[in-house]
Amino acid sequence: MLYGRATEQAQVDQLLEDARSGRSGVLVVRGQPGMGKSALLGHMTERAAGVRVLRGVGIESEAELPYAALQLLLRPELDRIDELPEAQAAALQGALGLGTATPENRFLVGLAVLSLLAEVAGEGALLCLVDDAQWFDRASIDALVFVARRLDAEGVALVFAGREEFRPQGLPELWLDGVDRDAAVALLAERAGDLTPSVRERVLDEAEGNPLALMELPSALTAEQRAGQFSPFATIPVASRVQEAFQRQIRALPGTAQSLLAVLAADDLGDLGIVLRAAESFSARLIDLEAAEQARLVTVNGAAVAFRHPLIRAAAYQNVPLTARLAVRRALAEVLVGGEHADRRAWHLAAATTAPDEEVARELELAAERARTRAGYAAMAAAYERAAELTPDPAKRSVRLAAAAVAASDAGQPTRAGALADRASQEIRDPLALAHLIQVRAHREFEQGTPAAAGGLIIGGAERVLPLDAERAAYLLVEAVRCAWYAGDPELAGRAAKLLRALPEIGSPLVSGAIGLAALLEGDLENAVTPIQELVLEPDQSEFQVPGLLFVAQLCAPIGRYGLGEAAAARVEAECRAHGMGGWLAGAMETRLHAQTLLSRSREVAARLEEIIPVVGDLGQANSVVALTALLALARAELGDEEGCRAAAAAAFEQAGARGLHLAEAIAVAGLGRLELTLGRPEASLAILERIPAAAGALFFAPDQVEAAVRAGEPERARVPLAYYLDWAARVGLPSAHAVALRCRALVEDDEGLYEEAVRLHEQGEQPHERARTQLLYGEWLRRARRRAAARAQLRGALETFDRLGMALWAERARAELRATGDVPAAPRQADDPLSVLTAQERQVVRLAATGASNRDIAAQLYLSPRTVGYHLYKAFPKLGITSRAELAGLIT
Repeated sequence: MLYGRATEQAQVDQLLEDARSGRSGVLVVRGQPGMGKSALLGHMTERAAGVRVLRGVGIESEAELPYAALQLLLRPELDRIDELPEAQAAALQGALGLGTATPENRFLVGLAVLSLLAEVAGEGALLCLVDDAQWFDRASIDALVFVARRLDAEGVALVFAGREEFRPQGLPELWLDGVDRDAAVALLAERAGDLTPSVRERVLDEAEGNPLALMELPSALTAEQRAGQFSPFATIPVASRVQEAFQRQIRALPGTAQSLLAVLAADDLGDLGIVLRAAESFSARLIDLEAAEQARLVTVNGAAVAFRHPLIRAAAYQNVPLTARLAVRRALAEVLVGGEHADRRAWHLAAATTAPDEEVARELELAAERARTRAGYAAMAAAYERAAELTPDPAKRSVRLAAAAVAASDAGQPTRAGALADRASQEIRDPLALAHLIQVRAHREFEQGTPAAAGGLIIGGAERVLPLDAERAAYLLVEAVRCAWYAGDPELAGRAAKLLRALPEIGSPLVSGAIGLAALLEGDLENAVTPIQELVLEPDQSEFQVPGLLFVAQLCAPIGRYGLGEAAAARVEAECRAHGMGGWLAGAMETRLHAQTLLSRSREVAARLEEIIPVVGDLGQANSVVALTALLALARAELGDEEGCRAAAAAAFEQAGARGLHLAEAIAVAGLGRLELTLGRPEASLAILERIPAAAGALFFAPDQVEAAVRAGEPERARVPLAYYLDWAARVGLPSAHAVALRCRALVEDDEGLYEEAVRLHEQGEQPHERARTQLLYGEWLRRARRRAAARAQLRGALETFDRLGMALWAERARAELRATGDVPAAPRQADDPLSVLTAQERQVVRLAATGASNRDIAAQLYLSPRTVGYHLYKAFPKLGITSRAELAGLIT
């Protein structure tokens, strides 16, 4: 029975009922030690009749072993992993050490856990309990929090219980305070009803409502205290007083039993055989374990032994002196033999070592490499860091610190990564380690500072790498140019390009592409377009790694190759998902969605952005969130969503300036400028668009600026952007670019022939929205020339395209022009977007289902469970007026 927890019990009971009804739910129960978190989880277990239950408990000494806690939690269901999609099964088996190590992939592991829990729930329900979550290893917690944020309709209740320091962001929380006085009195009466009134009041005061203290303090009272003889109050926290009470119970046992409990406290497996073999070093035997069990300090269940409460574990370990604790660690290391215990052995040896020792450091280094294959980035960083601390040789120590820094950066811990990098010797000579340090420091600056400062760090570091390895220096400088692109900083790009030109020839087109991009940022089209084209059109890109492939995809837009850029970014995105490269995934998605916006797919882009922005935020990639939000402002502008555009732009502006993300800032500005243009306010549009500097992407929005200037009656303000765009279009040599250039000239020169040629060239292009804009402007020109029949033909074509693409304000402008010709255009039709009745999540699921993708395929792409995908389709079909997947293909064109 739980005392004083009626409200909390009702809350968790409702979570169970929701799971039984097929709805998933998550709760984080937090509180100080002894507040009854574990007891509340026990209450849920008792109430879980007919519900499958999985329960895992964190162990402090296992916190550096990747996926150790997850393996214990899922152990009863590991035989079902083979039921998962092949890629997910392989990732999870590799992470848990059950199969061949696979490339690190946190996304796939998280998705595999989600799918496995959904499979276990089946048509019923599952209760998944995570106790002492503050001691779960980072990889396990990351996977479970990933799952928690995506549970929906699986019938899974996922409950975390942890101390104050356990604070996963964005999950519902229940904080446990001490119980009230009445509940405390009732609990104490049940546990120690023979106390005198004065002693009872003293215990109640000492316990401060802590249920564990109320249960354990009475048993620790001395005869004098039971007689009412207390020393003055000590200012010791309740948990410490309870731990001291446990220590007094431990010290009442024989010395050999105390040693055995110290071994158990240092062990992380709870394997009775291992504990007894290690305890033999201290002459402890099974009879000592029996004594601890009779004292209610431990529980034994078959071959498993565990402490009754985590505070008992802490008390048992701290009960013995330091020399004994070191001996306990050595004893455990000696009995942990075999490959399956290699990591644990390494950590026990490290804990037993107080001076530099290369042999132990090497074992930890091997443990770090094993963590790499299991995507245990945080554990990998910890192992490398401890290995560095135990490394006698200063140069080798710095190399290991560099490896720890990179691992921490991959784990999404830029502050820790930077601190590790700062500890490495400034005199390091290993080129790979030096490059790693530079990358880590730059990444920290990019995430917490600005891309311009990150680029400056890279340039300074590349100058140090250059004498050691020119090729590695070159790749660093390419990254510096990319930083300059995000920062809209031509001076930074020029510095990097100057160094690249001075390097020995390394035979990589990435270098020439970076030099071309730097020229573009400086406004030098003559030296920009050709080298970028050479890189983008390079037939053999097989030697490029993901960063290089992404660079290629990003450089497609500046030369007008939007379709090629979308396809290249899609390949990079797929590669990132397949190999869990979360650090590059957001950039790949941003590049792909930007290309899709330029390819007239703003409706699809906006829906996708609404889905992925929170996911990228969950990954802690704040700068990518800003860039994606700016892109959302542009997509919303294209769709005529004034409120959505302004809200997204405001959100982007709030962060972009301070973070030095001038390219993102320019895109958000352009979104507002385009919105004002479609609202018929060219003066406001022109004033906004003229704020975009040439180095921050003005090229993409020069046609808007030309149109705004002409419509505002100030064609002289169109002269500079027009000249720049005409020069660019001539150099890229693409029909779509030439068509827009002709449209701009037609606006300025008031020339019908230019309009006609522009419309003709658009037929060879890949941007239907640009063709429709040209038809709209040509139709307006024809109407003003009183050639109404010809005007109607152009305006109807524009209206059809705008309606089909969901560009509401552009479509309304075409309708107004048609009405001015005496035509009666049809009203806007929702049928043009049959998915408008669906939620954003339902739209994503339905679009993928229409391609023939299975529920499992859709789940893998959207990071959902297959059961949730089925739920969204179940909700979507009635809204769409269909009854089967077969009808989707005909509905969505």
